[in-house]
Amino acid sequence: MSHHLPTEDFYDKIKPGLHRRIGRELRLAGHVLDLGCGSCTLVQYLTQTYHQKVTGVDISSESFPKKRTGFDGKRFHCISADASHLRFVSNESIDAVVIMWALHEMTRPQAILKEAHRVLRIGGEVLIVDFPRDSLAQEKWHEKYFSPDEIEDKLVKSGFRDIRVKLIELKQIIWARGFRPIKEKGSV
Repeated sequence: MSHHLPTEDFYDKIKPGLHRRIGRELRLAGHVLDLGCGSCTLVQYLTQTYHQKVTGVDISSESFPKKRTGFDGKRFHCISADASHLRFVSNESIDAVVIMWALHEMTRPQAILKEAHRVLRIGGEVLIVDFPRDSLAQEKWHEKYFSPDEIEDKLVKSGFRDIRVKLIELKQIIWARGFRPIKEKGSV
């Protein structure tokens, strides 16, 4: 196999680095919401490394850890809920929303991004880290992934601005970010 092509364990290998990169990106956020948090590993990492308040949300709680405290004794929160109806989160109360390796699995991605927009404070950031269409992941897991343009379009339609979408990690990962603008379109 060529050195330029990702290996079978590529995604396992890059996960810690992606967690670090997400941490650096969102380090100034006081309260982070992780939508589609799965087993809460990112929630745990951000809580322990950056001492942020992090809430993980996933429709299924099956993979949540039984123990919800990190080695530093700090509790982290994983909530089983539908990310398209975050009734327990008030408007403009969250500093950053992250969706890692999950947007493609969500049945209503547009509704979820609208909800992310609602709960973010003005100037708050949404960060999407996912597999792009025609990637190794698609070959491996045969799931339907979005193209960078589709992600950008979804962010625009949800009201985000200053959107940046790029491919990283040998073009095997979409890194997309957008911000809740100070002035909404159509507002005075």
